[in-house]
Formats: sequence, C-alpha cells, structure tokens
Amino acid sequence: MDERTRAAVHWLLQSDEPAVRFLAGRDLLGQAEQGVAGHVLSGPKVAALLAGQQADGGFGEHYYRKWTGAHWRLVSLVELGVPAHEPRAVAAAESVLRHFTSSRRRVAVIDGLPRRCASVDGNVLAVCSRLGMAADPRVQELAAAIISWQWPDGGWNCDRSASGYRSSFHETLATSWGLHEYADAAHDDEARAAADRAAELFLQHRVFRSLRTGEAISRQWLALRYPAYWHYELLQALLVLSRMGKVADPRASEALDELERQRLPDGRWQPGGWWWKPGGGRQTPEVVDWGREGPSEMITLNALRVLRAAGRW
Repeated sequence: MDERTRAAVHWLLQSDEPAVRFLAGRDLLGQAEQGVAGHVLSGPKVAALLAGQQADGGFGEHYYRKWTGAHWRLVSLVELGVPAHEPRAVAAAESVLRHFTSSRRRVAVIDGLPRRCASVDGNVLAVCSRLGMAADPRVQELAAAIISWQWPDGGWNCDRSASGYRSSFHETLATSWGLHEYADAAHDDEARAAADRAAELFLQHRVFRSLRTGEAISRQWLALRYPAYWHYELLQALLVLSRMGKVADPRASEALDELERQRLPDGRWQPGGWWWKPGGGRQTPEVVDWGREGPSEMITLNALRVLRAAGRW
C-alpha cells in the first residue's frame, strides 16, 4: 500500500459514518466483521434512510419514487452494509416484493425480444439476496423472470424501438449485480451464467468504449457519481465487475487507467456530477446528502475496493 492509499484509507477510517469505517476496515484492510457490522445501524445516513418507515414497511409513498421510495432507500442501505435479516430493512423489502407479486408482470415482446426495465428488478433481487431472502419463492421467481428476459448480447432493454443489435448498458448494470448477488446467496448456476454473460458484454466494450469507433460511448459515463441509481457509469461498472471477480480482466485495464487518472493528489476521489438533486428543486431530493463538495467517501471507498480487486493496490 503506497502513501496516498494509506492516507485515503486512514481518512475513511475517521468517517463520521460507522458504515464507512466498517466497510473500509473489512474490504480494504481485511478486518473481521464479527461485532462490528451492527454498528452501521447507528450512523446518521443509515438512520435517515430508515426514518419515516410506516407499519407496512414502506415510507408512505410509491416504492419506486425517485429518490425517496423504499426501492432506492434499500439499495443505499445494503451498500452501506446493513446486516442480513435486519428487521426494518427486511420489512421494507417485503413492501417492495408485495408490489411485485400483486401487480401483473406484462412484458412486451417485440421482434422476439422482451422489453423490460430490468434494472428495477435487478436492484430488488440484489437487495433481497443481501438481506438473506434468496430462498423466498418470490425472489426465486424474480430471478427466473430476469434470466428469461436476457437478450442475446447478454443485456436487457426496455426501449420498444431498439433494433435488437445492442441492449441497454443502463438496464444491464444493476441487473447483472442482482443476478450475481442471487447466484452467491442461492448457489444458482443459471443465475451466475446469466450474470457472466452480462459481464462479458461490458468487457467486450472495454467497459466504456464503442466497438465501432473505439471512442467513449458517452462522456457522461466517465464522470464519477454516487449513488449511481439506475445509471451506467465507469466506477459502478468496475465495482460490479470486481464483485464478480472479473475486474482484473485485461479488457478492463483502460477503465482502471481512467479511474486512476481521476484520483486527486491526496489519494482520494471527488464527484464529477450527481444524479440526485439538492433540496428546493422540482425533483424530490435524496433522503441524505452524499456530499456535493470536495472528496467523496463512497466514491473513494468504491474506487479503492476496485483497485484492490484489480491488483493495483
């Protein structure tokens, strides 16, 4: 570990958020989880994400409302290391699963290809798998449905006008994460194979490049943001690949170079923009403030996780 990395890790370990301290210790230093993971529940961000929970497990609004519905709160909670089987998180997940099982799941099939915004389903699958709910028949049904919607190139798409030549990277990223988490939790080979096919799609494109021109498919993908929500971007893609054990693939090297290029002289990273909105705008703001000025704890944590998994430690 070089001095810049040492300084960045030390900074994370001094965070006011217990979840950041816990995750940095576990994922960057290999510290044991026992007796530590529960402390994440005392953190201000975790407390804010759980605040206002109703008796039905939801938060008094549509489960998918950006960015305050149960769906988005749950993604943030599991990314902050909320323990499996945590009762409030499980209750929120139950409220989301009730919506999925009560609504009719009509999926349009155009030119032989299912058109489904599968990132929604992928996030739910990942959250439930992380919370110890992979054995729930509703979760198993969701995993099977996601696999059945996969396009030949390994991705998913909800665009009814898409030609079928390429699926959507935006719809594929969270979906591949969900399948990976489910495969790990349920020891499901079919889900793992589907997740691997999605990872191959990203790697064929060297994470962010056009096969036709070699240029970045979108310059926006290179800007680091947290949370990523349903959007595809460089760091989130590398993080998902690292969780799958694929970030050391040589085809990810250019994306890793770009991640290192954006590192600050002090060893940390800062946002290149935000998907969420501050208070006062027309769009509902985030439940918590992830930081709009200076270095970002979550971006720095995730970047260091990726570099460690890639052997660039």
